[in-house]
Amino acid sequence: MESVRIDKYLWAIRVFKTRSEAAEACRSGKVYVNGAQAKSSRDVKKSDSIEVRKGAVHYKYLVVEPIDKRQGAKLVEQYATNITPQSELDKLVAPVETIFLKRERGSGRPTKRERREIDRLMDGF
Repeated sequence: MESVRIDKYLWAIRVFKTRSEAAEACRSGKVYVNGAQAKSSRDVKKSDSIEVRKGAVHYKYLVVEPIDKRQGAKLVEQYATNITPQSELDKLVAPVETIFLKRERGSGRPTKRERREIDRLMDGF
């Protein structure tokens, strides 16, 4: 194959679980081919650069060979090279700052004193 639709290609190399998810990502402006925003009907060719935004991470791929059939995870390397910078991959394991207060089950509502302690703790954040 010389070229293939971007939504089919992203589905085939397992970036998205379904082709409709890939098409939706293209529609919502999360997919770029060679620096330009791509519609789902955009064709990709060998040596094209693809950028996909999933959550906070911007994944980057280089097309090795266009393919329109879904491949096994071990064979994906033959068709796409993941060139995502390490700084982007580090966002996946970055700690998420959350405030979670746990009260024992059955302890009821907090007393006035406990409520003040909770408020004092929350003011620090």
